[in-house]
Amino acid sequence: MPSALKPSLDWLLPLTPIAIVMRFVAPEEDIWLFFLAGVAIIPIAGWMGKATEHLAARTGEGIGGLLNATFGNMAELIIAIMALREGLTEIVKASLTGSIIGNALLILGASMLAGGLKFKTQEFNPAGGRTRATQLTLAAIALLIPALFHHLAGPDGPAREGALSLEISILLMVVYGLALLFSLHTHERYFTREAAEAGLLEEEAHAAWSVRRALGVLVGATVLVSVLAEILVGAVEPTAEALGMTEVFIGVIVVAIVGNAAEHSTAILMAVKDRMDLSLGIAIGSATQIALFAAPLLVLLSYVIGPAPMDLVFTTAEVVAVAVSVIIVGQVAEDGESNWLEGVQLLAVYLMIAVMFYFLP
Repeated sequence: MPSALKPSLDWLLPLTPIAIVMRFVAPEEDIWLFFLAGVAIIPIAGWMGKATEHLAARTGEGIGGLLNATFGNMAELIIAIMALREGLTEIVKASLTGSIIGNALLILGASMLAGGLKFKTQEFNPAGGRTRATQLTLAAIALLIPALFHHLAGPDGPAREGALSLEISILLMVVYGLALLFSLHTHERYFTREAAEAGLLEEEAHAAWSVRRALGVLVGATVLVSVLAEILVGAVEPTAEALGMTEVFIGVIVVAIVGNAAEHSTAILMAVKDRMDLSLGIAIGSATQIALFAAPLLVLLSYVIGPAPMDLVFTTAEVVAVAVSVIIVGQVAEDGESNWLEGVQLLAVYLMIAVMFYFLP
């Protein structure tokens, strides 16, 4: 079969010009605009993932995972910035929650399932897995403390939540910077396998795109995602109302899945190639980056581009969802091995959380 006829996300690329044209021709069709923009982002995010995969092929597992996590989160960060500019802080926080649990449960679960169906048992560096799980635990604590303060501080609490969130955000960004130093310099051996993968990495590096081509694709894809994200955000509220869904469900599940499309493809592909260190680095690393870098960054940006500052006070359901995700990810990441059943278990937890948010008033 010719490659052009094989099923591909690229078949969805024509939706991009359709969504842009419809934004000007029929701006009142909010449901269609939300659907078209959301689906159109997926193949573009996939191209972002493909470009970062080629960049990662020229690096080690640690830097490769960081590149995939960073640029894989770009689509969601752009969507969040657009929502923040419109003052939709609850949707921003819901999308952050959705990204954390989506990466930790949905992406990692799908990766372990896909890899486990091909390989009976897959191995990764247990020290790196435990370190990543610990960083994710810090993320849960960072969400818990502002929520706990909100419930304990009494009537005077809301006036101080902004300052509390700002100080915690700065601290989290410092910790994230130190975590990068730890994983990429002082203890990089924790995040690579000492198995004979050098030949595979060298072969992939020769087949990879040039740096200029990969960066060009990233820039072009980022521009298109920015345009589509603005359309998507503008249609969120009327779409949620028309479909009878809460904005929290839209943010936690729908927007998060759309924004994480790049990680879905890359992390699963790496697992199928039996490169679980890189797959784990993309999934857990992306969740950690959202909590320790993207969320604090959005808090800081809200003082510049938002109509009002954003805080880190998440709802009880969101905090519990992240905490549950951290607990089970810590259990599956501590032994240095994965299999298809662990993938199924992670996916089951994600589906239960998704059902909870769907029925939550």
